[in-house]
Amino acid sequence: MLIAILKDYLRPYKRSVIFVLVLLLVQSIANLYLPTLNADLINNGVAKGNISYIWRIGAIMLGSSVLVMGSSVLLVFLSSKVSMAFGRDLRRSVFSAVESFSARELNQFGAPSLITRNTNDVQQVQMVLFMGLTMMLGAPITGIGALILAIKTNLKLSGLLLVAVPIMTILIWSLLRRIVPLFKVMQVKIDRINLVLREQISGVRVIRAFVKTAHEEERFADASSQLMATSLSVTRTFAIMFPSLMLILNLSSVAVIWFGGKLVDTGQMPIGNLTAFLAYIMQILSSVMMAVMMSLMIPRAAASADRIQEVLTIPSSVVETQSPQTPQESLGRLEFRDVEFRYPGAEHPVLAGVSFQAEPGKVTAIVGSTGSGKSTLLNLIPRFIDVTSGSVLIDGVDVREQALEVVWKQMGWVPQRSFLFGGTVGENLRYGDPDATDDDLWACLAVAQATDFIQELPNQLEALVSQGGTNFSGGQRQRLSIARAIVRNPKIYILDDSFSALDFATDARLRAALFEKTQAATVLIVAQRVSTILSADQIVVLDQGRVVGKGTHSELMGTCPTYKEIVLSQLSPEEAA
Repeated sequence: MLIAILKDYLRPYKRSVIFVLVLLLVQSIANLYLPTLNADLINNGVAKGNISYIWRIGAIMLGSSVLVMGSSVLLVFLSSKVSMAFGRDLRRSVFSAVESFSARELNQFGAPSLITRNTNDVQQVQMVLFMGLTMMLGAPITGIGALILAIKTNLKLSGLLLVAVPIMTILIWSLLRRIVPLFKVMQVKIDRINLVLREQISGVRVIRAFVKTAHEEERFADASSQLMATSLSVTRTFAIMFPSLMLILNLSSVAVIWFGGKLVDTGQMPIGNLTAFLAYIMQILSSVMMAVMMSLMIPRAAASADRIQEVLTIPSSVVETQSPQTPQESLGRLEFRDVEFRYPGAEHPVLAGVSFQAEPGKVTAIVGSTGSGKSTLLNLIPRFIDVTSGSVLIDGVDVREQALEVVWKQMGWVPQRSFLFGGTVGENLRYGDPDATDDDLWACLAVAQATDFIQELPNQLEALVSQGGTNFSGGQRQRLSIARAIVRNPKIYILDDSFSALDFATDARLRAALFEKTQAATVLIVAQRVSTILSADQIVVLDQGRVVGKGTHSELMGTCPTYKEIVLSQLSPEEAA
């Protein structure tokens, strides 16, 4: 998966990668050339007292060093540029994939895991790419080149490599066997910390209200301790690996000096060749060390790449049609035709045999007990999920046969849990229509009964909204969400229990103003509060996912026991009448 992701997302930067490879080659050749020049300088210059030769070789060595330094700077610059651009593109792709998910895929992964995959996991792959461009590709070039030159310099001393390299290889292989599985576990532990932290921040008021602060601290500490334990296992392995490798490196240097000194003493090897050979041995073992560092990073990046690839490749259960149809007229007429929806593997459907129509200029209300499928029914209209049987039609055309954006543009959605984005009040309202003027916004706020508290804010439309709108009360958030939907001026209004946090007086004023504003639109309301839907043109009663009643309030009171029971549980018989 790691190779596949790198291959796919590095295509636009092919030229930069090739240039990096050229720089690596230049840098490696210059590094390999320097010990040879140093040996010549000692053997033919210093030993013979040839000053002109010393100056000439010294100038060449200085030029080679400048070339190495310049190529190193340019190499790091280009590598960082390519890796950062790669990370940006990969994050964008993951985000786009998540945006295309239906509710089913979102629930499958969970928000904490998706956040980790688009941040920490992408960062792991990005880092291994950067290190690979600056180190990994140069290590084999330098290592192989140094090995050839070391053998050429002295064949006898090269026999030391037959001892050092296998020992390093065995050590690395045995430790990697332990580390690789731990990296996969570590990412799961990070997911767990994100999940717990997200729940605790979102539910901080509930935690305090139920005096569960100590319990939640213990819960977070447990998740953190599990991550710490896994991280310590990895760190302990590193603690064994690097000192062991350094020991092998230093013992190899001592062995080269010991045996090389004897060869120099007997005249079988010039002193300059010994210094060159020592430099080559250091380059070979340093290349192995760099390869080790990369081999430690690659497994974690590979685990992260697998998790990223899951997000990128999982098919959404909501698929865009390749040949979209356009309704002959755009009125916003909505029809449910024998609709069924069930989750994969579920024994019973959430909805079954649901059929009704919602006409423009009329208010259709959906009521039912908790868990009867009301919100699920609404989610089928904008295709947050797709029906498993039957069809949902807008203006006579199945929503699955229309382009998703065309379907979405016809709707003003007010979710059950009102959500505002960080920014200003005006920016949140213009989410419905970016071209709306301030006068348009104030008109929509007046309909939503939100003018009073917005005018009290110091900057009014420019007042800041915190993430999620937590600096507003529940009722204020609901009214702003309704205003945002009105700004869009859609043909279909979908209000999912959007009046629950309002007092009765505000509820009544808002409904009166809203119904006057939406006289030409199709209005669909889900409500737990019966008083909200008494005057609806059509009321659809759901019970365990099935339609058990359909009509006006007065009709249903006489024909639908389920509806009558719901009404009388909230209103007195006189009020219900």
